[in-house]
Amino acid sequence: QVQLVESGGGLVQAGGSLRLSCAASGRTDSKYAMGWFRQAPGKEREFVASISWSGGSTKYADSVTGRFTISRDNAKNVAYLQMSSLRPEDTAVYYCATALSYQYTNRDHYRYWGQGTQVTVSS
Repeated sequence: QVQLVESGGGLVQAGGSLRLSCAASGRTDSKYAMGWFRQAPGKEREFVASISWSGGSTKYADSVTGRFTISRDNAKNVAYLQMSSLRPEDTAVYYCATALSYQYTNRDHYRYWGQGTQVTVSS
């Protein structure tokens, strides 16, 4: 079992930045990839970014490429999502989750999930 807790969400103006954190506890000895997803009201949960266990490989949704950066610190059992140049369409609840491979973009491949953190971008 792995428990995930997201933090760092909030209200920000368009063009601003936020850094989300995902703290893992429990069976953190397993070498899992981490992913970030988001879900806006009335929409499906969508893939945002993922990172391999080593941190050497990453994957991004087209909508956030060049604006968001995923990273992780395995010594602290924390993953991050640095978000810059935020847009109103980035408004959503952001979730982190674990998977066997960073290449997965389908939520069905992610096993453990956090409760989410709200990000609201005002225009």
